[in-house]
Amino acid sequence: MVEAFIHGVLLAFGLILPLGVQNVFIFNQGAIQPQFKRALPAVLTAAFCDTLLILLAVQGVSLIIFQWDWLKQILYGVGFVFMLCIGYSLWKSAGTQTTVENRGKTALTGRKQMLFAASVSIFNPHAILDTIGVIGTSSLQYEDERKWAFTLAAIGISWLWFLGLAAAGRILRTADTSGKLIAVFNRISAITIWGIASYMLITLLRG
Repeated sequence: MVEAFIHGVLLAFGLILPLGVQNVFIFNQGAIQPQFKRALPAVLTAAFCDTLLILLAVQGVSLIIFQWDWLKQILYGVGFVFMLCIGYSLWKSAGTQTTVENRGKTALTGRKQMLFAASVSIFNPHAILDTIGVIGTSSLQYEDERKWAFTLAAIGISWLWFLGLAAAGRILRTADTSGKLIAVFNRISAITIWGIASYMLITLLRG
């Protein structure tokens, strides 16, 4: 059981550490929001979506769903549009968040945070396929308590990671009173997200 738990922890870290849209967005919200608690809608939504995907992957439900090619095409299409919107939002905010006061004025509302966080989680085909292919497949070797230990470990790492990212963004906000570093980070984030969107569009057209 301990072995399954450690396996879940290491596997979750391996999937979540690389730079991705989710990580960029959560870190950004921690840096932009005037208070840490104002970034919690994004954190909780991303963590909840990850929990749902992990549970579906472990139960094998998502593997069945992704046998339908048309569903994958829809996810790529919707994901592409959302990525463009999020990239534009980050790029635009980079030009206005030069002071702490301005950052507070341009911060996303809780509802928009939840919408964007859900979109980068649910409409991110690569993240979903990684969850199915890695976590879902790896869970097949476990049963009963060991499978639950593996699953809960992966879910727990996801929650802790997103909270930590938002906290790291908050630290940057405190240190960067001029807002210049955050502006640079936002522009780099926007370019990264547009790059992912372009790849998704290419994949969609090839499909």
